Amino acid sequence: MARRRKRKSRRRQEGRRILEHVPQYSIESGEDKPVTAARKFIQAEGILPPALLLVKRNEHTTDRYFWAEKGLFGAQYVEENHFLFPSLRVLENPLEKEPVAGRSR
Repeated sequence: MARRRKRKSRRRQEGRRILEHVPQYSIESGEDKPVTAARKFIQAEGILPPALLLVKRNEHTTDRYFWAEKGLFGAQYVEENHFLFPSLRVLENPLEKEPVAGRSR
């Protein structure tokens, strides 16, 4: 019996596309839990929101967090609810290209 492919949410795909334009930082969690490592890294480096943190838990698992003005969130939640974050609204609607000069009537 063939497996059915999971339907991809358009809202989540849009959120993932928006998050591609946010600065990313890759770190290792070490002895700390991943979220604690992310918070310590943000504090030590003075990272300003918005930012995406990829925290390597072990050789197989990487946790993704989004650093926003409101705090630290799981990246999957932000992908699905990107419209709730004001810092991502700027990235959501890039400036339209200006019309070419000389074509006015």
